[in-house]
Amino acid sequence: MEETTGPAAGEPEVTQRVEGGVARLSLAGELTETARRPLVRVVTELLLHQPAPTRVELDVSATTFMNSAGTAVLVQLQRLTAPRGIDVVLVHPTPAVVRPLQLSGLWHRFPIEGAATGS
Repeated sequence: MEETTGPAAGEPEVTQRVEGGVARLSLAGELTETARRPLVRVVTELLLHQPAPTRVELDVSATTFMNSAGTAVLVQLQRLTAPRGIDVVLVHPTPAVVRPLQLSGLWHRFPIEGAATGS
């Protein structure tokens, strides 16, 4: 099943697909405060489904910018899923995502796929 959350004014586009217990989300646009609503909405809906996914993969390869509010959104997603033992995995993070995570010390908090390991 694939769904796209149409962006409201200024919101980035979030696409989701669930396959074999893995929820694959894609974020196109900026990862800022405006991304909070669509991402939290999608993850909350996924957690309410039975069975809930065992893993959430967030493809951020089309993310062009992330600020501290975007970092807070990622931490919030992790806090939503952690009590259920679900990892939020960042897939193909761009330098716009990697650098703020490295500078904030959160780089090692998230499983990463498709990128060189950070320092």
